[in-house]
Amino acid sequence: MFDSETPPRTERRDAAENRQRILEAAYRLFDQNGVEQVSMNQIAAEAQIGPGTLYRRYRNKGELCLDLMKENIVLLFENIEAYMQENRSAPPSQRLNGLLELFMAFREKKSQLLKGVEDSASTNRTRARTQSPLYLELQQLLVELFDEIALISGQQPQPNHIFKADMLLMALSSDSYSFQKEERGYSPESFLEQIRLTFHLFP
Repeated sequence: MFDSETPPRTERRDAAENRQRILEAAYRLFDQNGVEQVSMNQIAAEAQIGPGTLYRRYRNKGELCLDLMKENIVLLFENIEAYMQENRSAPPSQRLNGLLELFMAFREKKSQLLKGVEDSASTNRTRARTQSPLYLELQQLLVELFDEIALISGQQPQPNHIFKADMLLMALSSDSYSFQKEERGYSPESFLEQIRLTFHLFP
């Protein structure tokens, strides 16, 4: 699923060692200071490599966070797939709610790195976020479930299901979630309940 981010098998030993040093240095700095407060130059210095070496492998912190999160993201989608298979006979609205619960648990556990993936240091943050493998996979799953819900209701799949999936994912983004949690005082559970009410996502 994320092969484009995986180093080639023929990667030179020195390149592989540099990658490991970069990831270890970035994880230490992110854990100590948070993703937003750490610069690419700080990561290069911590890893004891030149900035050019770092930028040749990672164009920005978003790509670096994605590499750090890669195994966790794969595990998330494996859990989602297993949940969908186990509950394939359940109503699509129920499966949709299960997907949201799995994603919220993942967000809580990996909030710093997930924010780093979403806030890629691109000049167009929204485009960077919506073109990430994580976003695209989730969007496809949501659209399929919205289509199923429509068919059960005797309707045809609607073009606006893509729009609805986009709006739901924006509401679940790090910026939105952090604001509601820190400024509005919502717990993860109450936040998810408000999402259900706002988007009419009842199991």
